[in-house]
Amino acid sequence: MNNIEIIAHRGASAVCPENTMIAFERALELGATGIETDVQMSADGRLVLIHDETLQRTAGSEGWVKDFTYDTLRTLDAGSWFHADFAGEPIPSLEMLFNLVQGKRILLNVELKNGIVPYKGMEEKVIQVIREWNMEQQVVLSSFNHASLVKCKRIAPDIRTALLYMEKLYRPYDYAAKLEATGLHPYKLAVAKEEVTAALAQGIVTYPFTVNDPGDMELMMDMGVQGIITDLPDVLASLMTARTRSANIGIK
Repeated sequence: MNNIEIIAHRGASAVCPENTMIAFERALELGATGIETDVQMSADGRLVLIHDETLQRTAGSEGWVKDFTYDTLRTLDAGSWFHADFAGEPIPSLEMLFNLVQGKRILLNVELKNGIVPYKGMEEKVIQVIREWNMEQQVVLSSFNHASLVKCKRIAPDIRTALLYMEKLYRPYDYAAKLEATGLHPYKLAVAKEEVTAALAQGIVTYPFTVNDPGDMELMMDMGVQGIITDLPDVLASLMTARTRSANIGIK
């Protein structure tokens, strides 16, 4: 049970503004063994961490991420929308997150947000930064854009990829193997125990998202998943500790 990865969805996004450095730092304090984040590109080709393609919801500004330079994006307030206590929290770069977790036993799930905006050269740029920071063994690249993940794999066969999907797929483990992906990241309702088992037999891990209800967390663990993506890493960590304690008592 201790081997399940606790992946903080956009950081500790239940208690901090998502995809900010304070959310990433808090996630580690709450027991996360991994962090999930979303990467997009500024107008001048910098990699920035923000979920929505537009700025309105989390940065309080009109327009699209792709249309602003990195320096301009850094001036925006990505914290006030969540709570006044976080006013002035900026949009971070991918490098800033690498600096936080480099060399630590923390898995970093970087989701390429290139399904709506076809960021030209994103795959090459992300892989270049991964190489510069020697993060090849810590990073997993995921996306709903599976063609983009295939491109990543062709550029960098040594960097892990994981397929994001919402609906149930037929034999998703075979599909993942064909795309040379090492992970499946299904929506929680698309998970089936027999598929988790079959995937693992092919060396493919399953990390469902976004699992916040304790009952759903228990269900996912009972299905044998290898990791869980959640807004509540502390809740998942507590559940895992309780299950381990119960199992140890049972053994005695």
